[in-house]
Amino acid sequence: MQEWPGPGRPKECDRLRERLAAVAAGEAFVLQGGDSAETFAGISAEGIRNKLETLLQMAVVLTYAGSMPVVKIGRMAGQFAKPRSSGTETVDGRTLPSYRGDAVNRLAFDAEARTPDPRRLWRTYQASGIILNLVRAFTGGGYASLDQLHAWNRDFFARSPAGARYEEPADEIDNALAFMRACGVDPQRLRSAEFFSSHEGLLLDYEAALTRLDARGGRFYASSAHMLWVGERTRDPGGAHIAYFAGIDNPVGVKLGPDTTAEDVRAYIGKLDPQRRPGRLTFIVRMGARLIRDTLPPLVRAAQAEGAKVVWVCDPMHGNTFTAPSGHKTRLFSDIMAEVEGLFEVHRSLGSHPGGIHVELTGEDVTECIGGGSEILLEDLAERYESACDPRLNRSQSLDLAFQAGTML
Repeated sequence: MQEWPGPGRPKECDRLRERLAAVAAGEAFVLQGGDSAETFAGISAEGIRNKLETLLQMAVVLTYAGSMPVVKIGRMAGQFAKPRSSGTETVDGRTLPSYRGDAVNRLAFDAEARTPDPRRLWRTYQASGIILNLVRAFTGGGYASLDQLHAWNRDFFARSPAGARYEEPADEIDNALAFMRACGVDPQRLRSAEFFSSHEGLLLDYEAALTRLDARGGRFYASSAHMLWVGERTRDPGGAHIAYFAGIDNPVGVKLGPDTTAEDVRAYIGKLDPQRRPGRLTFIVRMGARLIRDTLPPLVRAAQAEGAKVVWVCDPMHGNTFTAPSGHKTRLFSDIMAEVEGLFEVHRSLGSHPGGIHVELTGEDVTECIGGGSEILLEDLAERYESACDPRLNRSQSLDLAFQAGTML
């Protein structure tokens, strides 16, 4: 049987693991972000460019603030499947299977749309390749120029109600760019950017079909992305997802919710990183703003006791979701920032490195999360609520988060 190539390449996976090893050593920071759930209808050059632009703008701010490289990983080119808390959904007294992402079924609320269709996995494969190839073209073709990205940030300052508070760091970045030019820094090195893809490895049939043996070293890779993570609902240490992840050589992540125990952490390290390779394993923490300071420390201590060089990343989105009176799922920007602050506080108190942030965002001016510099209100949610699943930060809120996280770095 013919094996079609996957979107991700083994050498790129190895390069990402090297970059994450620097994060584990406290020498770099991770920015991971993108849609809650990608859709086939949402694939367009403009939409991909806007998401990429937002992530690159955030990375410029974080790079300068932290005086360290930022590893840029998209929740894109594969994030087409979603776990759901309930297998069914009821609307106006009618119950149907839940929408599980475009890789499985369709969002429309009718029986035909909600019936799983395996042919959608082929469309997922095609869509992922298209998106990643567009990203490669953008990041390697001058679109990621540092001067251009900073100019876009300047435009954000001019338009955002919160922009004035960031004039000082913007001036400092201007001065740093002028200094680099005066020193003769090769401008070509400032015109491209490394960018990696990631998604939740939820559908094991899909991932298994795209697992490839690399002839270089006889190791297996999931070629569907550069990095995969195990979600909160499928992270059973003895389950099939952890077993599959143990067999691939990609960098891998595990989402850790508030019920995670130190025993769980030791089990994940033993199964997924028995050789203690820096950059191999990332723990993506999703505790909620009110719990992170109490629930995270025992997990960090457990990893330290195991001698594991893991990357600790904060997902401040999923633990802070609630339903508004209008029925929209939403998140408070202040809660998102509070959880990020909690990550920094815990790691600094334990002498470890807060390795990064993992956020659901879009490059569009949606109204899905409340607050931020653009001050989205509860009554604004219905204006542009476009997510197929969970609420995302819009472009202004994403940059606001980057500047505030930058002050922590």
